[in-house]
Amino acid sequence: MSRTRSPLRRFLAAGLTVVATAAAALVATAVPAAAATVAGIDVSRYQGSINWTSVRNAGIEFAFIKATEGTSYKDPNFNANYTNAYYAGVIRGAYHFARPNISSGAVQANYLASNGGAWSADSRTLPAALDLEANPYSGGYCYGLSTTAMRNWVQDFLNTYRSRTGRYAVIYTTTSFWNQCTGSWTGPWGNHPLWLARWASTPGTLPAGAPFWSFWQYTSSGSVPGISGAVDRNYWNGDRSRLIALANNTA
Repeated sequence: MSRTRSPLRRFLAAGLTVVATAAAALVATAVPAAAATVAGIDVSRYQGSINWTSVRNAGIEFAFIKATEGTSYKDPNFNANYTNAYYAGVIRGAYHFARPNISSGAVQANYLASNGGAWSADSRTLPAALDLEANPYSGGYCYGLSTTAMRNWVQDFLNTYRSRTGRYAVIYTTTSFWNQCTGSWTGPWGNHPLWLARWASTPGTLPAGAPFWSFWQYTSSGSVPGISGAVDRNYWNGDRSRLIALANNTA
């Protein structure tokens, strides 16, 4: 789900094991992948103009939509996607592509919260997601940060986002990236929903300490009416009522 669709990302993600989980208060049980029938997508400007009514009519119930990256990039299609998804009946949330080597976590969490990542209890707005994955730019796989520095950066982001919105952010990552770059840190999994990234037929091994996954991005080459070309496809680990509970923070 990086800003670019590079061959490097496809190579890395193809063998990546998955991220998992959600706050226990927000997900009733850990269910097998076969039972996760609530379908979703994630999109950015690379999907172009989207017919969200067609997307919803095709059975897509939720979407994560790119809002921001780093400290200065705003996805040019975010406003249209976020608004049109809502009116089509799609439960949607914003996501932020992390750049841990260019500012503090707090700066980027504030940037997200001020540019699309806010939250309201309207049954259709999910807490925003922190997209934390292998660095597609220069600076090394883990952005040049030690495991301690990466943990501190992530905690800074999560704390700031919660102080701004009252919600625990979703974390998108892979088992490989998380375990290597945070040193198999287990800290966030008690509260923060985990969004798995593994393009495969099963979720696979979860990050250290993660009890289960909440969202699972299982392919980058999905096809959905209303979207031209490939799109990331996802599952929610539960039924629609639990997804609405997550959106409304009522579980």
